[in-house]
Amino acid sequence: MALKKPFRPMEAFSMSSMTDVIFLLLIFFMVTSTIIFPSAIDVNLPQSTEQTALKPVTEVYVDSAANYYLVEDRNSDDILLAREKKVSSEELFESLRRIQSQDSLRSVALYADERVDYGKVIEILDLAARNRLRLVLATRAASPSAAYSQSSEN
Repeated sequence: MALKKPFRPMEAFSMSSMTDVIFLLLIFFMVTSTIIFPSAIDVNLPQSTEQTALKPVTEVYVDSAANYYLVEDRNSDDILLAREKKVSSEELFESLRRIQSQDSLRSVALYADERVDYGKVIEILDLAARNRLRLVLATRAASPSAAYSQSSEN
């Protein structure tokens, strides 16, 4: 009669399958974090049919109450290193001057609510021009039907 030895589990645990899962999760979160950029500032952008591929490092927000917010220090992988902060027009001017002294080729994006007075937008454009910075006006993409109706009116 052949007696079998009792089954003894291996004392070493193989982590190879666990590392595969961890790497897949890491890749998933890296890809989705660059797609989604939440902003706590509520800005209703005007529509436009044209979009730019330029990705500014510094962003200026103007909400519907004409409050200025500055978001800067974003690295090349779009990981936000500093949160938005509410600034006055004088602080915005000084911040733009500091940004220009660090990198004269840097561009700044302006996210202005569509209900903001036109004079406030021109004021920020003037601040950027006095600091010799390129300013990009941010808009949201227009629906295809709106783009068609605009082109047929011209």
